[in-house]
Amino acid sequence: MSYTIEKLSQLRESEDRIEFKSAQHNFSFAGSNHSEQAEKRKCYLGYIVGLCNEGGGILVLGMSNDPPHKVVGSDFAQGEIGKLEDEVYRRLQIRVHIEEHFNDKALRVVVTYIPSRPRGRLMKFEGVPLMRTGESLRNMSDEEVYSVLSEQEPDFSAAICHHLTIDDLDEKAISILKARYSEKQNNKAFLNQSTEQVLIDLDLLKDGQLTYASLILLGKKEKIKEYLPQNAIHLEYRSNPGKIQFDKRDQFMDPYFVLIEDLWKTIDARNKLKHIQIDSYIIDIPELNHEVIRESINNAVAHRDYSKTSEIIIKQSNEEFTISSHGGFPLGVTKENILTINSTPRNRLLADVLTKTGLVERSGQGVDKIFYQNLTEGKGFPNYEDSDLFQVTLKIPIQILHPVFALFVKDIQKGLLDSEKLGVQDIITLTKIRDKNDLSIEDRSSIVKLKEVESIRETGERIILAQHYTELSRDLEGSDRNKIIEFIKKSGKVKMGDFVALFDNRLTRRQVNNMIFKLVEENVLKQKGSGTATLYMINPKIDKHRSTPRK
Repeated sequence: MSYTIEKLSQLRESEDRIEFKSAQHNFSFAGSNHSEQAEKRKCYLGYIVGLCNEGGGILVLGMSNDPPHKVVGSDFAQGEIGKLEDEVYRRLQIRVHIEEHFNDKALRVVVTYIPSRPRGRLMKFEGVPLMRTGESLRNMSDEEVYSVLSEQEPDFSAAICHHLTIDDLDEKAISILKARYSEKQNNKAFLNQSTEQVLIDLDLLKDGQLTYASLILLGKKEKIKEYLPQNAIHLEYRSNPGKIQFDKRDQFMDPYFVLIEDLWKTIDARNKLKHIQIDSYIIDIPELNHEVIRESINNAVAHRDYSKTSEIIIKQSNEEFTISSHGGFPLGVTKENILTINSTPRNRLLADVLTKTGLVERSGQGVDKIFYQNLTEGKGFPNYEDSDLFQVTLKIPIQILHPVFALFVKDIQKGLLDSEKLGVQDIITLTKIRDKNDLSIEDRSSIVKLKEVESIRETGERIILAQHYTELSRDLEGSDRNKIIEFIKKSGKVKMGDFVALFDNRLTRRQVNNMIFKLVEENVLKQKGSGTATLYMINPKIDKHRSTPRK
């Protein structure tokens, strides 16, 4: 809701969760140079934190504190409203909305609309949770802090969806549910059970009433639109990930047991299979791993906040797969501990049904699988960097930048017993060693195991990947060089863009450039022209024995 100056002047601070400050000149953004915490907190960020902890509210600068709140004008952040919103988000990870109003005397009023803190979360200013009481801004007491941290999120999926009946459920979705439940429980008798009995067994039907989990998983499309219109997944495709406008957008609103298959088929239609061969080693890697994509979607569906009107948004391009859902991380989960803490699904009943029917293997293991699969296939780190208190965004890189690493890990794993195989933390550590990144305490705990399976070695004070990785890298380099030379022999004169296309995004443009320039330096290739018009051809004086790198 947006307020006019006239409406703002009628509001009362204690009743309407609104704070008025004259702030005519030099109002502090983050406490200025005050050393006393009691004074430092009386700043723009401090009041935002206090109002956010109070359940959200409005901060008005440029109007007097006393009713009827006359306009006095403020020069706070003049000409920098966009930057101000960005800086608040950077500091507090919440999105505020800021408006400027002017009265008939051209006096300026700055109005900041502040959302409520998420359930069970405390907002802090410089490490201190603040609360606004009446006209004062104070530190929260220990009792208040404990009360907030003890809050539990209600299971929306377990709530009763009134007026929903068994006749409102989709027959195809019910058939899929029964088949999956029967297979997962290894009991064919479930196939012959009545729909009502299966719903009762899975707690989807309670005392004759259906839950929202029933609607989400099994409801007919028209009933989902009627009772839960925000329960949709939008898939946007962009040929160029940097484009603002999507090339194509599809909406999926069927019951989830039907939707997940249709959604995957649409995503998979643009999937590419990369054929990697290094001498006798052969491996095929899809850009979009089926398990990774399904787990990311399952997580979004199980953890999203269905009480909000926002829908799940998926963005697909030739570089990454991104999925965003409303509602921050579950209680106790952060970007930093997401791989090490057992999460509690926001919608436990829904998640339990997905587990019991085999749509997900085990609750809380989805993130591990996403990281494990993506890294073992030579792709980049999945990340949650764009997530905040109100939205979870997962970005999954899909380009295969390290095919040698994929072969290397495959060779290691196939020689180990199931009980000995590398886990997700071991693969993360191995990836960091490959990229020469700093190791954390968790990484150090994997070093012993990685040494035991002979996947790493020490050279002085450095830890590097085993010799087998170096040998595979050399073999791939020779294979790629020969591929380039054979390509030029067939094509005659070739441009750099043709070489990039030859490797079909397996190598970056820079990697291809470096390889071509090295061949030119070695006189294997000759170049003619300059810039984008440069042509490359075989040097007629080439020594045939130099078409492969020296070992």
